[in-house]
Amino acid sequence: MPHICVVGAGVIGLSVAYHCARAGHTVTSVDRQPARRDGCSFGNAGMVVPSHFTPLAAPGMVGLALKWMFNPESPFYLQPRFDPALWSWAWRFWRSASPAHVRRSAPLIRDLSLASRAAFIELARRPGHNFGLVRDGLLMLCQTEAGLVEERHTADAARRLGLPVEVLDAAETARREPGVTMNVAGSVYFPQDCHLSPGRFMAVMQRELEHLGARFSWETKTTGWRRTGGRLSALKVITHDIPAEIAADEFVICGGSWSPEVAAGLGLQLPMQAGKGYSLTLPKPRELPRTCAIFTEARVAVTPMGDTLRFGGTMELAGLNEQINPARIRGIIKAVARYYPNFRAGDFDGIQPWHGLRPCTPDGLPYLGRTRHFENLILATGHAMMGLSLAPITGQLVAEVLAGEMPSHDLTLLAPDRFG
Repeated sequence: MPHICVVGAGVIGLSVAYHCARAGHTVTSVDRQPARRDGCSFGNAGMVVPSHFTPLAAPGMVGLALKWMFNPESPFYLQPRFDPALWSWAWRFWRSASPAHVRRSAPLIRDLSLASRAAFIELARRPGHNFGLVRDGLLMLCQTEAGLVEERHTADAARRLGLPVEVLDAAETARREPGVTMNVAGSVYFPQDCHLSPGRFMAVMQRELEHLGARFSWETKTTGWRRTGGRLSALKVITHDIPAEIAADEFVICGGSWSPEVAAGLGLQLPMQAGKGYSLTLPKPRELPRTCAIFTEARVAVTPMGDTLRFGGTMELAGLNEQINPARIRGIIKAVARYYPNFRAGDFDGIQPWHGLRPCTPDGLPYLGRTRHFENLILATGHAMMGLSLAPITGQLVAEVLAGEMPSHDLTLLAPDRFG
């Protein structure tokens, strides 16, 4: 069977490697981090969200970004800097944020999300696969009547796509979620959404790969490629200051926000920006909801994970910058007290903030499929906030492409070469 080299061991990379290994391929997984790591795939909100069928590049998003961008505590923040790649990305984002783009993309995102949800359910049924999957839906919590009106429009669009949805007033929302006191005008409930513990899911995937015989090359930095014409023969790397090459029959780039750097060595340009997100996890919260939720106006996600409660959010475009911005953390904490009035800012004293860099493409759709420039190269990256949610179906689709099969979903809109 062919040898597959998967570059990146985040949730997408592990899912790709898992499906390849299950198909009988020899798999080598390469990652710049050590085996004990805490990247974007670990501290996220852990949501599986068929409700999120609208791509990030959508009408109204540019206006919201302009409104928020100069407030460092807002849901969106752009770090001022001279960066031609950023402004090129922003131009493409503006061009993509159209009703036509949403109409084309929403059915595909819906189908991919539902397929991934089914895969998570199937995975959770297997012995030893306890990653905390909870199938209790998602509440989009609206603090204002204006926010509820806007979410009603999303609910209408969901119904047109065949997704179940309920619009609830404040009293109905309280009955749906008795575990926490809320200050809301109402909510929109998506019963098909799920949540899980991302760290536990990553551990399950890694353990399964070890059982399947996959090889891991940790703390390995990619430095280049060996190629002959339109075919790649080896990935050049440095591990613990020792240069080496990893030869393989097929290569898959799943490097998240670092994918453009990996692809640049091949002359490929992948427009992408790292969208930094933050989360805070309370080990003993004052109140513990049973259903995951999103504060719609504040763009903060809330996920119960066992006895703990995680709050996550913000989109900070600051490049490959892993410094924690205290203003972003303050924005999340202030939002919690507005929506959950029994919580206090002091509840977060001593809680270590987590951050991760989400790979964001200009049109809000991942890069998935073969590039026309190299016959044995596949890209699977750029999932932004949907990396965990779309991981299983991404792995399945890559395995289908490697097998020479017709993919189970049309990948035209996700073509890696779509921006030239």
